[in-house]
Amino acid sequence: MTQAVDSAPRTGSLEAPSPAGTRLVIGLLLVSAFVVILNETIMGVALPRLMDDLGISAATGQWLTTGFLLTMAVVIPVTGYLLQRFDTRPVFVWAMSLFSAGTLIALLAQGFTMLLVGRIVQASGTAIMMPLLMTTVLTLIEPAHRGRVMGNISIVISVAPAIGPTISGLILNAFSWRWLFGFVLPIALAALVLGMVKVRNVSTPRKSAIDVASVILSAFAFGGIVYGLSSIGESGTTGPALPIASLVVGFAALAVFIVRQTRLQRRDAALLDLRTFSTKGFTIPIVAMAISFMAMFGTLILLPIYLERVLGLEVLSVGLLLLPGGLLMGLLSPIVGRIYDRHGPRVLLVPGSVIISAVLWALSTVTADTSVWFVLGAHVVLSLGLALTFTPLFTSALGGLPPRLYSHGSAVLGTAQQLAGAAGTALFVTLLTIGATSAATSGDAADTATATASGVHLAFLVGAVISLFGIVASSMVRKPVTPEGAPAPVMH
Repeated sequence: MTQAVDSAPRTGSLEAPSPAGTRLVIGLLLVSAFVVILNETIMGVALPRLMDDLGISAATGQWLTTGFLLTMAVVIPVTGYLLQRFDTRPVFVWAMSLFSAGTLIALLAQGFTMLLVGRIVQASGTAIMMPLLMTTVLTLIEPAHRGRVMGNISIVISVAPAIGPTISGLILNAFSWRWLFGFVLPIALAALVLGMVKVRNVSTPRKSAIDVASVILSAFAFGGIVYGLSSIGESGTTGPALPIASLVVGFAALAVFIVRQTRLQRRDAALLDLRTFSTKGFTIPIVAMAISFMAMFGTLILLPIYLERVLGLEVLSVGLLLLPGGLLMGLLSPIVGRIYDRHGPRVLLVPGSVIISAVLWALSTVTADTSVWFVLGAHVVLSLGLALTFTPLFTSALGGLPPRLYSHGSAVLGTAQQLAGAAGTALFVTLLTIGATSAATSGDAADTATATASGVHLAFLVGAVISLFGIVASSMVRKPVTPEGAPAPVMH
């Protein structure tokens, strides 16, 4: 069992920035995080082009997204340790260096294997960036103004994945798939250079040894669960044995991981400190956030399928149709943050969760003859509901944590997002497959489009039922009480 080497804080490297410096650091982190998170969903639309250019099957090409998600799921739990052990600037430099290197590898890739390697290296940097951003905000921003800044973070977390397919479609309409990385690389390198100069060390690292057994258990636990969930949608062709085996291994490893962290955290040596869940006001927002992310990622995977296979839209048209919702979320997130600072979470969460549920119920009525304008309107309204929920949930969950748990809380939040996104995607795709197959074999569908519409109907119907639990959870969220030892105000 690994012992902590030195739990005493090291204060020599701490650099307290001015208010202007704080805004610059957080602004740079926001832009960098937006760029890296954008790549999480940018490959889906490019898959047909990659299949032709690289001579690969759809099942093989899907690993460009699945491998990215798997890497995120494995690396994010380790970030809690990294952010406590190392200073802010080197962690940022490592994250952007990994992302930039991965982007360059993918840009120059001559085959599928090298392209997959580039995606995995990209994901390693992406996984570090979001917890780093969250922890930095919690450290620098006084509680009374966190909602406004968390609103900007919501743009990164929710809007970047939402507009990834749109940007991908626009690029592929005029350029080759390599430009998906060619346009990103200069931005990533510029952020890296600027960060090396401008980012200051705002944390207080502690010297400690990493528990290798926990890292291995974490990889099997979160990697196994995400892979199992991601594979469920393809189980119709590969069979259910692999997803089930992966989930069994994942949940078994998770159980052992939890037991080990519970023991290690007694002497502050845990890889992922689970005492975050004992903090009042942390667990319920995490549950509500997981339901919201299931709805968002499930809808992001389902609507393009419905629009292309049922309504017959082209890829670029689908991307453009989903763009207004993503832009609305971006415009509303800072406003939502200000409302949170003034009035707390409930005034936002209750109507937001009700809107999400209402839209899912409305989408459960779609057929092969549904108007494109109905789908556009539903997606815009759904984006409104998500915009009202993400910022207060992030701020409420993390705002009540004591400073020593900031990094671990950020890592737990990131891990929960990955698991919820994978679960939502797997659930909606599986229900789509079941509904479409049932309609086709029973004779209720005259053609493939009608059968697919039946599957979409079933998926959104079940999603609507689950969303009711989100309403209940959201109504129980309260504005966190500032814990003892919270940072002094830095930015106003």
